[in-house]
Amino acid sequence: MPVDTPMQIKRALVSVSDKTDLVEFGRFLAGHGVEVLSTGGSAKALAAAGVAVVEVAVHTGFPEIMGGRVKTLHPKIHGGILARRDRTDHVAAMQEHGIDGIDMVVSNLYPFEATLASGADYDSCVENIDIGGPAMVRASAKNHDFVTIVTDPGDYAAVMAEMTANQGAVGAALRRRLAMTAFSHTAAYDAMIAGWLAREQGETFPQRLVIAGRRQQNLRYGENPHQAAAAYATGAPRPGVIGATQLQGKELSYNNLNDTNAAFELVAEFAVPTVAIIKHANPCGVASRDSLAAAYAEALACDPVSAFGGIVAVNRVLDAATAEEVAKLFAEVVIAPAVDDSAKAVLAAKKNLRVLVTGGLPDPAAAGLQLSPLAGGFLAQSRDNGRIDPKALKVVTRRAPSERELADMVFAFCVAKHVKSNAIVYARDGATVGIGAGQMSRVDSSRIAAWKAREATPEGAPAKTQGSVVASDAFFPFADGLLAAVEAGATAVIQPGGSMRDEEVIAAADSAGIAMVFTGLRHFRH
Repeated sequence: MPVDTPMQIKRALVSVSDKTDLVEFGRFLAGHGVEVLSTGGSAKALAAAGVAVVEVAVHTGFPEIMGGRVKTLHPKIHGGILARRDRTDHVAAMQEHGIDGIDMVVSNLYPFEATLASGADYDSCVENIDIGGPAMVRASAKNHDFVTIVTDPGDYAAVMAEMTANQGAVGAALRRRLAMTAFSHTAAYDAMIAGWLAREQGETFPQRLVIAGRRQQNLRYGENPHQAAAAYATGAPRPGVIGATQLQGKELSYNNLNDTNAAFELVAEFAVPTVAIIKHANPCGVASRDSLAAAYAEALACDPVSAFGGIVAVNRVLDAATAEEVAKLFAEVVIAPAVDDSAKAVLAAKKNLRVLVTGGLPDPAAAGLQLSPLAGGFLAQSRDNGRIDPKALKVVTRRAPSERELADMVFAFCVAKHVKSNAIVYARDGATVGIGAGQMSRVDSSRIAAWKAREATPEGAPAKTQGSVVASDAFFPFADGLLAAVEAGATAVIQPGGSMRDEEVIAAADSAGIAMVFTGLRHFRH
């Protein structure tokens, strides 16, 4: 049965890599009559602050050896941690071998993650794989009935409050919570090392794939109010919503985070000033121009109705001119690599608008994994970082695209990569004019995109799709989807190709006098 009584802290072993608030905590322990054992840098930091410390080597009677690789791996340490105080055979073994109980272990691990992020060589990374630390942490967490394990400096305050309230003892509920934190700490650490070793060997999909995340925040709810949710960071150095600074606005929701991520990943694809407006993870409008303000105007014009309550993403420093236009729209979130002071002042008037600053753009060509849940498991795939080379496009019709059409094709196909399948994107002059997303039939996506373009066209003006190009994320299985685009006024088509009926589709394009190119690259997005 679990031990539910508070445990008095008489002796603590302190050996940490992260020395945040260490001195304050060490002074607290010493002030409560706790004997402090310590090693290396932790011992030096505590001693320099006037905290009485007993070196582990003195406690064990055995020196550190092998350059510090072996220092806490000793029976007097692990016996003191693992002994159950309620078992007579354990107590007898402690007495026979001169083992003193250790009631608290304060430990976090060698900075493997920081070493890896610094670009250190293989040998340096190996040397920063902690062994003694995880052994102590796991031993303490296993024996949490009697031992308090503290791995996160953020928990020092809770431990100090508990000991203050309980005359130097720690209660069972806190001991169990700290044990859970400790096992999570070592599991994440091992997952990080396993992932690094897999990458070193070129293993994208190892036999056991372990994903570790650190909770960034609990969310009010998930996609719907009856679903619980939280946001986690994996530690991957990728600018985006997880690492962003929120300058203002209400708390971010699950849907906010999901949609904002989709928007920011989209604008990161482009080298010129680009704005994307996203709703339910699909773009309402995307445009590239010489300025963000001009790009925003064109993006909004694509589908101003759907843009209401959407997400606005930009790939440049957000300026006042653009912010003034954005402020006219009811938007949920604005995300940018940076926001200048004048734009901050403009947006400050929209108190509920969430404004996120990322400090950079994610690399669209970067590798990574995407996960999708399955009953009893999950799917893992490499992220879609495929990009087309305009020079490698295959012209399959009698008419080749013009220079303007080609530029719009490349733009539209890049946007289609970020639209839920089946995806159809009409574009003209570097801006979307109609988007059809998530339909079961490709011809329906084509018709919906054309219909939305007509809805957004000023009365009396020709449909925005007249003279546009159209991009399809996958091949046309029949000619009907292409003919719907022709009917809408498109003059050029970009698609992957590869259908059994390619010849039929090419013949339909030739009959209509439009240009068509094959990419050989598909962008399904489910």
